[in-house]
Amino acid sequence: MALIEEFEARGNWFFRHRSYLPVVMYVLASLVIWLQPQDEIMAFDNFSWGIICFGVSFLGIIVRALVIGFVPKSTSGRNTKEGQVAETLNTQGIYSTVRHPLYLGNYFMWLGIILYVGNIWFTIVCSLLYWLYYERIMFAEEQFLRGKFGSTYTDWAKNVPPFWPKWSQWSTPGLEFSLRNVLKREYSGLLAMVISFPFLNAMKHWFLYKELTVDIEWVYVLIVGVIITLTLRTLKKTTKVLEVKGR
Repeated sequence: MALIEEFEARGNWFFRHRSYLPVVMYVLASLVIWLQPQDEIMAFDNFSWGIICFGVSFLGIIVRALVIGFVPKSTSGRNTKEGQVAETLNTQGIYSTVRHPLYLGNYFMWLGIILYVGNIWFTIVCSLLYWLYYERIMFAEEQFLRGKFGSTYTDWAKNVPPFWPKWSQWSTPGLEFSLRNVLKREYSGLLAMVISFPFLNAMKHWFLYKELTVDIEWVYVLIVGVIITLTLRTLKKTTKVLEVKGR
């Protein structure tokens, strides 16, 4: 198999199995906390540092919201786990500044969680692993879009960076921002965040004090996050409150 075909095949495999990546990250994070000296764990075991890290993760949700809130139906931003899907090429809004904004949003969501572990080398290694993993996915996605849209895609891609936005190129989307679409599709990301931080907080307490406890502030974050998630999921499954015509 030629290298280009191997990259594409590997990228499609990673794309289909990307939902397992969080499990790997949780295991690695727990291992790093376990191996760290106690004074290093304690230096980053405070709610102020946690709020900063939570803010980094929430930035990822904002980036994703800029995609989901403006995305029309059947565009390159609505791929599914079964494979690549794109009836039209999305080149407006945040897609006018970066080719893979959803993966950028994912990175910030994970970066905040990784930073909360409190180990600079773990942050660097995870960032490199994230890039290697998603680089293959981005390659496979771009091969699909190049084959489907031809010169329309290549003309757009040559002026738009793959991962870090070039905000000076912002092009106003043709659709109005839909908060309903964001709420309907992004509550699972919020749930992952409000579970991850209390989980790591509990791991720190376990390795520091041999007690499986969670700081009360993170308990409140978890409760509020779960209530919001369950409310949005219920609205999505049982009502049409979050439905957006044509999205």
